[in-house]
Amino acid sequence: MLNKIKELWGTISSPSRYYSFGILIIAGFVAGVIFWGGFNTVLEATNTETFCISCHEMNDNVYQELKSTIHYTNRSGVRATCPDCHVPHDWTDKIARKMQASKEVWGKIFKTISTREKFLAKRKELAQHEWDRFKANDSLECRNCHDFEYMDFTRQGKRAEAAHSTGLAQGKKTCIDCHKGIAHELPDMAGVEGWQ
Repeated sequence: MLNKIKELWGTISSPSRYYSFGILIIAGFVAGVIFWGGFNTVLEATNTETFCISCHEMNDNVYQELKSTIHYTNRSGVRATCPDCHVPHDWTDKIARKMQASKEVWGKIFKTISTREKFLAKRKELAQHEWDRFKANDSLECRNCHDFEYMDFTRQGKRAEAAHSTGLAQGKKTCIDCHKGIAHELPDMAGVEGWQ
């Protein structure tokens, strides 16, 4: 029995290259599954409205504004949450946005918008960053739910019908060009390009 234990210990302490390779493959696979599962769990946990409004900066400012819009409460009962509008749905775009958003953690750490007054002072700058991002990605997050292809222009108001059909025909405008302030209050718009 003692010999068997010594033999087993010898195999474990100095396995042949075949055992080593097999163990590395299995251990690598298990570690990969654990890492991927943990990574996706954290990614999805940070992609919820509950996570977004867990800091008072968001809860006390922009979330309160969202509550009075059609994106929060409407006749159909479909509600957009923070990630619906601020995080793309496709995985690669979502990862890129999450990496971009990691810079926003600095604002939390250094308390750049920790009070209502600080938030209002930076509101135009923060809004401009989001508008620029929406413009650069052709309002990708809006298009997750709204798409010209599925719009019935005849059921829209005359102004909306004209704007949407012109925007579609020209292909030069994106949602955010006309729909700034759709879910949040606008800052002082003096000096904002293209704003009347």
